[in-house]
Amino acid sequence: MSDKELCTCCEKRTARSEDERKKLIHRLNRIEGQIRGIRGMIEKDAYCTDVLMQSAAVNAAVNAFNKELLANHIKNCVARDIRQGNDEVIDELVTTLQKLMK
Repeated sequence: MSDKELCTCCEKRTARSEDERKKLIHRLNRIEGQIRGIRGMIEKDAYCTDVLMQSAAVNAAVNAFNKELLANHIKNCVARDIRQGNDEVIDELVTTLQKLMK
């Protein structure tokens, strides 16, 4: 199976350092655990407010993940593309920020 078959959503790739990859995956693993915890709370008929507090914690964790990924994207991908004369990346960044702020 080729890379294109694995990811049909886009053709662009981001080369990440092993440290960056580990940090992002660690955050995602924690978020995944939080989601499983919420599912368990629902299965056990936990009180709505308790579930909502855990859901808010997941939202905060996803926001932290997005902030870290966005910072890395700007520092690496966007800066590299601008240096190479690809100013289209600015429009792409603006569109991404608009979607994140909905």
